[in-house]
Amino acid sequence: MKKFKSYIAAATIVGLLGVTGTAFAAITGQTPAEITAGLTGKTVDQVTSERATGKTYGTIASEAGKLDEFKAQTLEQKKAILDQRVKDGNLTQAQADAMLNSIATNQATCDGTSTARLGRSMGAGFG
Repeated sequence: MKKFKSYIAAATIVGLLGVTGTAFAAITGQTPAEITAGLTGKTVDQVTSERATGKTYGTIASEAGKLDEFKAQTLEQKKAILDQRVKDGNLTQAQADAMLNSIATNQATCDGTSTARLGRSMGAGFG
């Protein structure tokens, strides 16, 4: 009986993670990997393979000459996430605006390498 409860708990967690991933994709429209793949002409698998070697999505986009487009699309993605969090009552509009302004300011000096680790202190959790 104890193992059965463990299996039920594990199945519940896996199910919730699946729903969360689906909800994230529905809110944002595209994942960062999909944005990068669309801009570079690569497949999502190729982009995620490069990401697994340590390259950032920004670096991959930059190497293809698409960094500005990548920044614009990811900013829109993050705006959609923040708008949904405001709608859900998890953030105030002022908090969302502050986060979005911070992201836009950081993007102005972004070279795609993610070496500055900017935005970590705001707890936006974009991953």
